[in-house]
Amino acid sequence: MKTECCVNPENVDAVEQALIPEDDIVDISEIFKLLGDPTRMRIVAALRIRELCVGDLSALMEISMSGVSHQLRLLKKSRIVRTRRDGKMVYYTLDDEHIEELIDVALLHIKH
Repeated sequence: MKTECCVNPENVDAVEQALIPEDDIVDISEIFKLLGDPTRMRIVAALRIRELCVGDLSALMEISMSGVSHQLRLLKKSRIVRTRRDGKMVYYTLDDEHIEELIDVALLHIKH
């Protein structure tokens, strides 16, 4: 038995007009890809609490400082984290409140 398929041109047109632009889709996908890695997500969760240096994050994550630095470079490139220099020390924090909001919404979703 063949299943019928229908296409409502009005629906297709309406959604097509309101759809997120392709460049933005790619950027959003990249953010979720980065946050989809458990190590990076743990780093983001820690930075949600307070700013930390690479050494602090290395001890907390129980991974090498070079491993933490690599993950932070990826997160910084996508503007998920930012740095603050204090003399020779570099501290990391979430780039803005939108990252924290993403995490909050995700937490609400998984607990729902």
